[in-house]
Amino acid sequence: MKILLLANQPERTTRLRMFRGTLQSQGHEVIVPSFGTRNWISIARQAKRMALDHKPDVVHIFNVPDVIYHGFAGLRGRGYKRLIYDYRSPWGVEFAQTFLAPGKAFAERFERELAEAADVITTVNEPLEKKVKEYAPQKKVYIVPNYPQRSFCQKVDESDTVQPGKGPIIFIGRVCTQEGIGKLLELARAIPEREFWIVGGGPFARYYLWRKPANVRNLGWQPHEKVAALLGKASLCLIPREENALTPYSTDKSVWKLNEYLALGKIVVASGVTMIEKRKNLVIVPSRDLERAVRDNLLREPEPMDREDYRFWDLNDRVIKEVYESL
Repeated sequence: MKILLLANQPERTTRLRMFRGTLQSQGHEVIVPSFGTRNWISIARQAKRMALDHKPDVVHIFNVPDVIYHGFAGLRGRGYKRLIYDYRSPWGVEFAQTFLAPGKAFAERFERELAEAADVITTVNEPLEKKVKEYAPQKKVYIVPNYPQRSFCQKVDESDTVQPGKGPIIFIGRVCTQEGIGKLLELARAIPEREFWIVGGGPFARYYLWRKPANVRNLGWQPHEKVAALLGKASLCLIPREENALTPYSTDKSVWKLNEYLALGKIVVASGVTMIEKRKNLVIVPSRDLERAVRDNLLREPEPMDREDYRFWDLNDRVIKEVYESL
């Protein structure tokens, strides 16, 4: 089967790349384009041209921003045979935070268009499944969680791991308000005796960090193969998000870094995230209680992990195979 995987920036979309690896291992021919631009109009034009040129059996679209693929359903038959819509984020809910009700109506128009046009739908967790079924209640939806590769855990040198309470508190991700940089700096000031590591960046990182506390160490973006080694040195991993309209859709099945932390057996203290499944070493609290939760867990030994406690991407192999066989 020839499969074209599409997104805003396909070659940089982690979830798309994970699907590519699984599909290739299952014997499919997989095409992942690189558009060389961030201009939505140009991406839309190039994506349609690729479908017409390659004529894949299946196009799998990974959403946000969905407007890029407006009208793509019209290429069915000429450019491709079947369409899969991967609903990985509620673009309408996200848009509404900035543009209120008009923004929500605008974005959800294109979400609905793709959901109704798709032959089947994939998504990350149960809240997103429920949301996308509002647009296409008759469509089959498959849940494919965002779990890391097993190889991620092999990048940790056991000699670098630390005793509970001895290592830094670590945050990995974009340095921005949405990911909780304000709350992280507030925590660092409240707990000056502990070192905080930031592994990440962003267009406004310098602005957010120019007056950071002395106990905050900014390591910037790091290659993914080095991230596990840095996590191995941490005593606690942090997700310091504030609650907002996206919180119900952001769960332990969808947050990449949360699952990477847990796969390494680390204690994770998180806010602005919703728990669907009880997980060992995961503590989710309201953002107002974040400091208390961090202090309560700094010296705690992580619970020993049994085989069934680990969540890796290859657990999705069967459902991904089922998705494509259903076509």
